Amino acid sequence: MSSEIQPITFPFPPLTDDLANFVTRFQLQRAPQAKPVRQVRKAAVLVPIVCHADAPTLLLTRRASTLRKHAGQVAFPGGAADSSDASLIATALREAQEEVSIAPEVVTVLGTLPPLDSVSGFQVTPVVGLLPANIRVAPNADEVAELFEMPLTDAFSLARYYPLDIERQRQTHRVYLSWYRQQFVWGLTAAIIRQLALQVSASTL
Repeated sequence: MSSEIQPITFPFPPLTDDLANFVTRFQLQRAPQAKPVRQVRKAAVLVPIVCHADAPTLLLTRRASTLRKHAGQVAFPGGAADSSDASLIATALREAQEEVSIAPEVVTVLGTLPPLDSVSGFQVTPVVGLLPANIRVAPNADEVAELFEMPLTDAFSLARYYPLDIERQRQTHRVYLSWYRQQFVWGLTAAIIRQLALQVSASTL
């Protein structure tokens, strides 16, 4: 079961049947077994699901090309944990506000996925949250080049994730590659979406 589950109080109209079904499955289905994490430094990302009445979406960013790490890559808003953060959920919410102006109080946190190691040396915890359909977001130009939304029906199609085995430090690592329109989604971001898709794969979305 997803850890750090919060009481659900929705700050927006009732969910559609499909989205309510997703929420139920996410909170009741056991997450797939993840590899043990090796990294010590902790980070968190927000996996924001926008509750459009016709078709819910994932909100994703494309990182600014001027950033020192992961420049130009598709990502979720997030970053390293700060000593002042009360929890990794607080980390994800703080970073989302800094990067794309999502106020923490409008996010309905559903829970977390198991942490994953990143190539940049962090143990990253994905925090899944719902956003109202009428939310206004504004990217921080220093960190985010672009915002876009991917329908959950596309994001949760397991067939769109192509495995690629690469060798790093004499060890084989599997990464996943995917595309949505002109956006290339891979690495940790693709792994997080695929992990979420596996957890709710019986959903009708």
